[in-house]
Amino acid sequence: MTGETSLAVLLRSLAPQLNPGRYVFCTLPDPTALQGSVPLGSFREREGLTAILEQAEADRLGLAYSYVAAWITLEVHSALEAVGLTAAFAGALAQAGISCNVIAGYFHDHLFVAEADAERALSTLRALAAHSQE
Repeated sequence: MTGETSLAVLLRSLAPQLNPGRYVFCTLPDPTALQGSVPLGSFREREGLTAILEQAEADRLGLAYSYVAAWITLEVHSALEAVGLTAAFAGALAQAGISCNVIAGYFHDHLFVAEADAERALSTLRALAAHSQE
């Protein structure tokens, strides 16, 4: 199944959804520190493994973190080769003073914003979609 590539269609169809929970980014020198836990996402860097976990799970494992995030999913099925989507929503969030960490999945883009900014981020993304329909 192929995703959408038209930026106009993507922006009109963002449909941002706030997922329940609180999420944190942890860095681990070794994946065994996860003790069998399955992270929401991960990425191996030279310095170690970055893992995205529910805050409660990171606390249970005794893992350090410094950023507590809300997780927003853009429900539009964006193609991995689509051009401009990340720039458009990141720009809108930046103008609103909201930091955003993006993970691109096969079907959707997932945004992690500071927990305190979740509702403002949703409003900003919904406004971007509405403005794109004009």
